[in-house]
Amino acid sequence: MIKNKLTGQLIVISGPSGAGKGTIINKLLEKDNKTRWLSISATSREPRPGEKEGITYYYLKKEDFEEKIDKGYFLEYTNYAGNYYGTPKEHIKEKINKGIDVILEIEIEGAANIKKLIPEAIFIFIMPPSLKELVKRLKNRGTENNDKILKRFNTAYKEVNEVTKYNYVVINDKLDEAIEKVESILKAEKCRVDRIEEVFLDTKEEEIHELLMDNNFDNSRISEKIQ
Repeated sequence: MIKNKLTGQLIVISGPSGAGKGTIINKLLEKDNKTRWLSISATSREPRPGEKEGITYYYLKKEDFEEKIDKGYFLEYTNYAGNYYGTPKEHIKEKINKGIDVILEIEIEGAANIKKLIPEAIFIFIMPPSLKELVKRLKNRGTENNDKILKRFNTAYKEVNEVTKYNYVVINDKLDEAIEKVESILKAEKCRVDRIEEVFLDTKEEEIHELLMDNNFDNSRISEKIQ
């Protein structure tokens, strides 16, 4: 009786560095990489150990990034902790029109820019269980010195106050539970009334409706239609 829109959803996932948003996204894609697609962001920062070009990020020199800004290459971009981050426009609209959900892993400012452009997107904030735990996770990475960790911590402290600008918040204390919560959000969003494209009745339902509208209807006739 209900025909839902076949278009995909734009899903924006943000959170402080060290909150675990990347891990959650990777698990979501492991579960379903046919109807979900991660838009790879570009950045001007140097790759960390284990990160790969075109998989983790597209790594650009600062001057190359700025050139692409001038050419309108990005859907949005921001400068975070001294480095550029941006979302390439390429392929996003194409994927959504094909019914594929597009995930954007972007920073707070970038998410705010997306919200201005596409307010109907789904905005999910991944929160660490505590700032103490956040510092522990940043140190355990072993990729940054104390000055950079302090800078990221100060940024995270400000970011957690932006959570009210999102549709949902998920605390990543236990990873499996956090993934399950995000999965539930995505399933619930598929059931939103504004995703209904058409409500229709088939011939049998229309006949039953006509019988019910008749004040002199016979119950047995409706039973026949239902069987």
